[in-house]
Amino acid sequence: MYLFHFHVIIVIVFELLQEESLLFDIEEELKKLPAKPGVYLMHDKKDAIIYVGKAVSLKNRVRQYFQSSRRVSPKIQQMISHIDHFEYIITDSEVEALVLENNLIKEYMPKYNTMLKDDKTYPFIRATVYEDYPRLIYCRQQKRDKSKYFGPFTCQGTAKDALEMAHKIYHVRTCNRVLPRDQGKERPCLNYHINQCDAPCQGYISKEEYQENFNKALKLLEGDYHEVIQILQERMGKAAQNLEFEEAAGCRDMIESIKKVEIRQKITDFGGVDRDIIAAASTNHEAVVQIFFVREGKLVGRDHFHLNGVGGDTNEEILQSFVKQFYAGTPFIPREVMIEYEIQDSRLIEEWLSQRRGGKVSVIVPKKGQKERLMELAHKNAALVLTQDSEKIRREEARTAGAMAQICGWLGMEGVTRIESYDISNINGFQSVGSMVVFEDGKPKKSDYRKFRIQTVQGPDDYASMNEVLTRRFRHGLEERKELQDREWSDELGSFTRFPDLIMMDGGKGQVHIAEQALESLGLAIPVCGMVKDDRHRTRGLYFRDRELPIEVNGEGFHLMTRIQDEVHRFAIEYHRSLRSKAQVKSVLDDIAGIGPKRRKALMRHFKSLEKIRDASVEELMAAESMNENAARSVYEFFHKENAAGEIG
Repeated sequence: MYLFHFHVIIVIVFELLQEESLLFDIEEELKKLPAKPGVYLMHDKKDAIIYVGKAVSLKNRVRQYFQSSRRVSPKIQQMISHIDHFEYIITDSEVEALVLENNLIKEYMPKYNTMLKDDKTYPFIRATVYEDYPRLIYCRQQKRDKSKYFGPFTCQGTAKDALEMAHKIYHVRTCNRVLPRDQGKERPCLNYHINQCDAPCQGYISKEEYQENFNKALKLLEGDYHEVIQILQERMGKAAQNLEFEEAAGCRDMIESIKKVEIRQKITDFGGVDRDIIAAASTNHEAVVQIFFVREGKLVGRDHFHLNGVGGDTNEEILQSFVKQFYAGTPFIPREVMIEYEIQDSRLIEEWLSQRRGGKVSVIVPKKGQKERLMELAHKNAALVLTQDSEKIRREEARTAGAMAQICGWLGMEGVTRIESYDISNINGFQSVGSMVVFEDGKPKKSDYRKFRIQTVQGPDDYASMNEVLTRRFRHGLEERKELQDREWSDELGSFTRFPDLIMMDGGKGQVHIAEQALESLGLAIPVCGMVKDDRHRTRGLYFRDRELPIEVNGEGFHLMTRIQDEVHRFAIEYHRSLRSKAQVKSVLDDIAGIGPKRRKALMRHFKSLEKIRDASVEELMAAESMNENAARSVYEFFHKENAAGEIG
């Protein structure tokens, strides 16, 4: 992948004055803007980044936002009304500004930028053609190495089906042994015994014969199915003659799968090049972009993407935002990108994509012929998806953002986007653990989930355990925030740095007061509410600011509260269960001299239970991976000394 080396001058154009609030004179700062390429970031009064843009000339571009005579869309006009101050980053070229703009939009997700909602990665099949006995590997990234890549596949099922056919029909190996160096060092794997590998690891097949089979597998991946169908038809006939009907049915199903793939690839495009065909359909608030993937002249797949924040944007602006965000995240760049409308940055995007691809990339708008017909087909598909998904999107918004709004209404709050919830799990105080789950805009954000092992509390004291968890979580966050303030620049925030807008405790008055005390001791004022339950353990209301508030038990807000409760319980219980399981194994095997984590796992994999390990001889113990005679004898003597049976329990 092409790497940009930025020579960036970061200019912070606002400062915090002593004993005064944030002061920023926009007119004065506009005069200081340089006539150089770069990226600008618009901030609101809370210092949140609400818009990120790029410019050939920062001086000209940023000034335009504050010119009363300039006509802008309602969305941009609303954004301008919220600007409190701005900052900018100077780059060496417009291409560097384009890349930096993409990175900052992905990092900060500004409210007024048109955002690509989907974050999809497409699978590839990697052929290690440089190896003496090459393999086919399922992967998610295309790297610049000596391998040959097939894809991207728009469906992981298609990629895995192709791999399965290659392994079953042409016996391509699946192991990661280094051959021929490791030939004969280990026994052949299960695939050899079920007749799906010819065991090159044992030298049972010559290098030349294996390479011939591998080349046939490559033809299969390139779309040449005729030989495969012929082989499978012969196998099906023989199996039927031998009354092996299950084998015959398997061959029949595989032939049908291949024919379906072949039919999908019969829509061809003149020229035989790789190209993406991109069209958009939009309403005032929603947009869908449809892509057709053409590889080596064949239409091999399609996909669609939803975008939000498109209010007032034209289809040209929507396509421009999509193309920049999509190709910043996908590893494969085709030779041609066909788009439905002319876009402003087409020349710049061509230059950027050509640098990423390492070869010429053209961004074109088809005007006639088959290419135009394919573009019309892509647009019709985008419009169809937009119509079909509109209701689905509205339902999803109701159960996420709508549910958050309903909870805020019950509490009399505004602007809640991030909720954190906590739970304690233990059995009579044994292995007490805490869990933290995070919901943003009504959806779980699992990357921010955290686990805690209780360190200072002995016995089943949930209040004290909760106080420890909350204190550790927010103290850690405060420390990370201080570290960020001490740095001139940070590429990413720490895991605990972002604080919630609301904490929801799974309990009433007691749980809420414990949380408030922990926060108060750290000088924090984060709202805390409790999900109060009735005698049947069903949530009946919210405890907030020393009073219980009624809720609508049939509303989306109630369903969201239930999902938060279930998720925090699940996360805590799974962590507690995993610790108990580790403790049960550790109590015996880790007490044996010479048995560390690696050998402990190897023994459990080999023997499956402690009883079988106890009953094994020294020779049998040595058969396990990583075990030598000394380690095996140590295990044997541990279990066969006097009173060993009592130690197992």
